Amino acid sequence: MEAAQAEAERIRRDAENARVAAEQAAESERHEADRREQEIREEARRAMEAAQQEALRQQQLVEEENRLAAEAQRAAEEATRRAADEARAALEANAELKRQLSEGIQPVVMPSVADLEHAKRRIGYRYRDGLYHFADAGAAATGVTETTLRVTRFPDSDAKNPFVWYDIPGAGTLQVRDWQYFNEQGLYVFDALVVLLDNRFTMTDIAILRNARLFGIPCYIVRSKADSHLLNVMRDMGYESDDEEQDAQSRATLEYAAREHLVSATWQNVRDNLRGANLPEQRVYIVSNSTMFSVTKGNVTTKMAKKIIDEFEFLRDLLGDAYKRRGGVEKATGSSTTVV
Repeated sequence: MEAAQAEAERIRRDAENARVAAEQAAESERHEADRREQEIREEARRAMEAAQQEALRQQQLVEEENRLAAEAQRAAEEATRRAADEARAALEANAELKRQLSEGIQPVVMPSVADLEHAKRRIGYRYRDGLYHFADAGAAATGVTETTLRVTRFPDSDAKNPFVWYDIPGAGTLQVRDWQYFNEQGLYVFDALVVLLDNRFTMTDIAILRNARLFGIPCYIVRSKADSHLLNVMRDMGYESDDEEQDAQSRATLEYAAREHLVSATWQNVRDNLRGANLPEQRVYIVSNSTMFSVTKGNVTTKMAKKIIDEFEFLRDLLGDAYKRRGGVEKATGSSTTVV
């Protein structure tokens, strides 16, 4: 009986162990299946991500290629546009140059820094920074003698004034073309220029005014020898200097009319020439050598005062502008030298 019970217990235990082993085996298989399924899912996810990344990379490559192609197209179009603009500008510049040459307007040559320094030394200006350098130039500038061929330097008559004056040979006395006069005479080193006119404007005068504007140099247009011009106008109006019967009143009336005509004609002539050269309008000063000398010396007699036209205004504007450009230096007493 006991043996039978023991056998039954053994069989029960074996069955239980078999059941537990079967359950464990099933659980292990289930875990293995889950693991394999997880691996498959992970591999699928990684494959999908890789495919998406590759697709994105390919898309980015296509977009980059499109961007580069668009940039290349824009660059090519811009290069074509610039080339067309440059070609058009070159044609316009060539046409403008031909027009200027046909009208007698010559090219402007800009000096280098070395040219500036060389001009100061070559012309013998004894150029000093801190001084204000005036120059009389133009076709009508002939200097102290009618045939002077070199620059003449004049210190100011009042040593307290920071001015130096230069008389430049006129273009008519030199073997130099009108448009080269400005550079050949080194006019770009001066602080102010006085363009002396005689009866008419010349290409040299126009070239000086145009170049002076490029260099930012103040330019004053002066018609000198007004007394001689006035006498010529009076003679054209019927004045006879040796006519003893012509009384002082008649002469004064004729002189007044001649003066008005001279001033009006000179202003109109200058205005027309500036407009024709595409230069801005500016004042012209009408002066005589003798009256200018008296004004600068402060020795104007009653008789001399009647002959003055623009001498006082010219001296006021010329020296006033000079003091302003020199930083408002206090004006010294006394007179100043001017060469007209």
